[in-house]
Amino acid sequence: MIFRKPCSLLIILFAAFSLIFVKKLKYTKTSLILMMCIASPILLELLMFWNNDSFVKGLKAIEKSISLLIFPLFIIGNYRHVHFLKIAKTYTIVTTLIILFFFLRFLIVYPELMDKYLNGIDLWEMGYQFADSIGIHAPALNMHLAFVSVCALYFVFEGFRNHEKTEFKIVSLIVFIFSFFFVLFVNTRMALINVLFGFLIVFFFELRSKFNTKKIVLTALAVLVLLGGITFFFVQKNPYMKEKYSSVTFAYMDKVGKLDEIDHPEIKVFNSLVTRVSIWKSAWELSVQNLPFGVGASDGKSELNKYYKITNQQFLVKYEFPTHNQFLDFLLKFGVLGPLVVFLYIFAIGYLGYDLKNAMILSFFLIFFTSNLTDDFLLRFDGIAFSGLWLSIFGSHWLQQKVTLDKVPEAV
Repeated sequence: MIFRKPCSLLIILFAAFSLIFVKKLKYTKTSLILMMCIASPILLELLMFWNNDSFVKGLKAIEKSISLLIFPLFIIGNYRHVHFLKIAKTYTIVTTLIILFFFLRFLIVYPELMDKYLNGIDLWEMGYQFADSIGIHAPALNMHLAFVSVCALYFVFEGFRNHEKTEFKIVSLIVFIFSFFFVLFVNTRMALINVLFGFLIVFFFELRSKFNTKKIVLTALAVLVLLGGITFFFVQKNPYMKEKYSSVTFAYMDKVGKLDEIDHPEIKVFNSLVTRVSIWKSAWELSVQNLPFGVGASDGKSELNKYYKITNQQFLVKYEFPTHNQFLDFLLKFGVLGPLVVFLYIFAIGYLGYDLKNAMILSFFLIFFTSNLTDDFLLRFDGIAFSGLWLSIFGSHWLQQKVTLDKVPEAV
């Protein structure tokens, strides 16, 4: 999921492998409705394809979303054979090991950056430099890592709940510590807030379970001590975190739409809320001008950049900022149908989590929903494939609990 080219190749191989067993695919009316929800963004692109100025760019936009057809078609079609907890645990461990490898590589290849970090110099750039060394945008990387960390905490509790061997409990705890460490190291605001809320969701569901309350409380206290210790260490080593989450975030809010009046805005407000609000303001104004059908999937970013120029916002022109809000992005591209599809897609995850009372799925919903309020991950391949894969897995788990295919004669 983190690396576009290997991920694309694996999706192609997965589709080819699944085609060998295409006769074994089974669907019900319920599963078909769920598949439509998962595929809704690409179905909207196909429906509104006529609105693109460029045929080739329109096809490229669809190509990024093709996984939203592949995953539900083959994963939901084989939902009885999808082992949610096994997949989640494997994903958590393997992703943590991959990031650990790249972290050690970062220490070796970029020692000067680590020296700067340890000496308190240019602390703001460290997470982005690390993400760039892997080849992914920092907020996108931390969206993945936030979910990994929440899953890791879930499996810490599961180890105690299922009375696993001590060595397995220790492995789960180590994976959790490293996963949370990486979230702090990349240090993007939304991911850190999301991961903490995700932990609270896991704690809440553990307290509601029938598992020994005393053991839950003791485990929770141990985890809180670990979290507090790791966070305290980071704040001590990275005092910029205090500024980033307070004064830097909310600076210059009186300059919305007037960022060029700020001296060196690329230094002072590049990642501040005022920049995003200025972008949102422009995207909203342009969207309203192009209702009811929007500007087209292939033309959203270019039309927004033109609007920056028309409104003389040179800082935004220079960096060609996208919308940084998925609801606004789809409103701009597809008009009134756009936000409705985003709402359907994201809240389908929330519904599955709520109906199953599953902490990991609810945490994923929280992470993906809030991330798309300040970014546009259905614009990016990694966000599309990441959400499409997990929504299909969540949907399969839900179908296992709610539907018995063998008892449904109308299966097709």
